[in-house]
Amino acid sequence: MHIALAAVFFFAILTLWVPAYWPVTVFQVSIFSLAAVAIVRWRNRFPSFSWPMVVLTLAVVWGLVQCFTGTTVYQFETQKAVVHWATFLAVFITADFLFRDGSVSRWFRSAMLWFGFLVAILATVQTFTSGDKVFWLFPSGYGSLMGPIAYHNHYAAFIEVVLPIALYETFRARQGTLLYGSMVAVLYASVIASASRAGTVLATAEILTASAIMWARAQTTGRAVGFALLKVLALSAVFTLVVGWGVIWRRFSMSDPYSGRREVAISSLHMAADRPWFGFGLGTWTTVYPKYASFDPGLYMNRAHCDWLEWTAEGGFPFGVLIVTLFLWSLRPAFQTVWGLGVVSVFLHATVDYPFSRPALGSWTILVIAMLAARSVPTATERLAKPT
Repeated sequence: MHIALAAVFFFAILTLWVPAYWPVTVFQVSIFSLAAVAIVRWRNRFPSFSWPMVVLTLAVVWGLVQCFTGTTVYQFETQKAVVHWATFLAVFITADFLFRDGSVSRWFRSAMLWFGFLVAILATVQTFTSGDKVFWLFPSGYGSLMGPIAYHNHYAAFIEVVLPIALYETFRARQGTLLYGSMVAVLYASVIASASRAGTVLATAEILTASAIMWARAQTTGRAVGFALLKVLALSAVFTLVVGWGVIWRRFSMSDPYSGRREVAISSLHMAADRPWFGFGLGTWTTVYPKYASFDPGLYMNRAHCDWLEWTAEGGFPFGVLIVTLFLWSLRPAFQTVWGLGVVSVFLHATVDYPFSRPALGSWTILVIAMLAARSVPTATERLAKPT
């Protein structure tokens, strides 16, 4: 079943560039089906009681309450948002059952790493050779295409989830540090090539943080960590020189990098202040925003470019606080494991963009949260061995 789950996720990422809605539908139907199979297969085993499960369940309930009480300004969009959050919940339920087996969790992390590594190679080569065509075949019309992902910040968020897994394997491996170090370098260089400013900062922070944690906790010797870090930095420098610093450097050199986003953020705060308790309805930010817009960039404003503000404007401050608790819950296990640091990065990236807006991309982070939650659930053998 874990192979089927991996196949569904890989399909979803590889079709993120498709402008039609059918890949999303296929992904969601597949996830709901796998969740149903998991519940039936392990019907005698209850889902683990963990805070992420509570948060995701309440998010679905919150949207349903908005629909049934008429507090949403657009029923259809809120119903779509309920399905969106239900997808996250179904991912978590399925993964919760699967990842209680530590070997399955390790297999899945390895699969995520190798898939991310191959996508990074594809994205980097495609960027310089495809002429803005997906897989060198399909004209995309996107100016920031990275492999199958049509937006540089979304690509960076995808890599942010995978990079800590590569770092963890690099620093703990007795052999094969060159392989995993090369993976880190390719993943990092691809973020540079994407020209995502937030992605570059967060990916760099992941490398430094993972190195410091592994050294401080003596999970391996300081000399081994230092040697592995030296390899990672050297390889990253080489691959980064290959893809070039020019574009990302120009973006960092902008006089006002938050221009545009600042005005939208202020408008979103005004929206949240007008309906602080229940918000305008999940999924309705785009519908309501024109009333609060303070400038006209001449473009369609599809998102708040800050998931946190968008959640708060749509669901009210209670909903925003609810999601904050999920982020706070993830901090401890993420730093404990090192491979889970990507969850923290994506939540931080969500302060300046919208990585949770797409079911497949957001579910990538939910998968790792499920892995973190499964670590605290005792296996059947451990329960039997526990003294009464």
